[in-house]
Amino acid sequence: MATIEKRVTKGEAVYRVKVRMKGHPPQSATFTRLTDARRWANDIESDIRHGRHFKIVEAKRHTLGELIDRYRIGVLPRKKDAAQQARQLTWWKNRLGENLLSDLDAPMLAEQRDILAAGTDHTPAKPRSQATVNRYLAVLSHVFSVALKEYGWVEENPLRKVSKGKESRGRVRFLSDGERERLLAACRESTNPDLYLAVVLSLATGARRMEILGLRWPQVDLNRNVITLLETKNGECRVLPVSDSIRELLQIRAKVRRIDSDFVFPGRSASQPAQLRHAWNAALQAANVDDFHWHDLRHSAASYLAMNGASLQEIAAVLGHKTLAMVKRYSHLSEPHTANVVNRMNRAIFGQ
Repeated sequence: MATIEKRVTKGEAVYRVKVRMKGHPPQSATFTRLTDARRWANDIESDIRHGRHFKIVEAKRHTLGELIDRYRIGVLPRKKDAAQQARQLTWWKNRLGENLLSDLDAPMLAEQRDILAAGTDHTPAKPRSQATVNRYLAVLSHVFSVALKEYGWVEENPLRKVSKGKESRGRVRFLSDGERERLLAACRESTNPDLYLAVVLSLATGARRMEILGLRWPQVDLNRNVITLLETKNGECRVLPVSDSIRELLQIRAKVRRIDSDFVFPGRSASQPAQLRHAWNAALQAANVDDFHWHDLRHSAASYLAMNGASLQEIAAVLGHKTLAMVKRYSHLSEPHTANVVNRMNRAIFGQ
């Protein structure tokens, strides 16, 4: 219940409002107009009844910088891509960190989204891809979601009102037969003893670069011919089948493995995996393969699966995608197989 007390100081009247409701701490404020005092009292009573008031108060007590700092300590270390998201959060903190959470709204965040896209925060300006902009928005959106659900610092996630851009279908660059032969030959001749096996494993399994380079011997079961990936990008365990030829390469590798490390590809330090960037770039140059990145080995594996008749569901299972959205980029490569399936069905029904 609200009470309004009129006070006169040096000939000027002010109105002090107190709102007391059972189970909640009292709230008070002072106004020079009675109508403002009554309006404030009604708003506070309504907010308290609907559970909004204290979230609004918390939003006025904390800045975005404070929220990001708390998120970095409590949430970020548990995420797979923590290093990348830390850089993205630093960008947001530099841009808006001094603003109170109560002051952040959709128009303000949309303005920063457009700055991200245009790259006008760089000198000279360097536009970012829509996918990159969406990743920046996604990490901040999760920060607000945690603030809403766990911290009670905000009453809504303002990023829900900021639209994301449509991303391109995605890059599909895979090795032609000639490029593959040249690249594997260059990797085999490399002075780096890890390069050939790492590239072959990537092509044969479609695993990501760090899934291969971070591979440890306890994950390799040569009796069952499988490799078990315990830490993947989507957080789920994935089992990769190992062909006979890959099994032979791993057996040879096991005979000369380092005893001070359980990494299949140990680095200079036994506690770190190998870094193959220089050897990889040298092999690409020697093989005369242009516009090709390590991640394109994964695209190559998926493309070969599609061209050899694998369904989108099967490709998604091999690559570890939860949905088909990411593998639809390979659908055009399976058209000859689909045509053969339809032709066989038609011959069975209608004859030659």
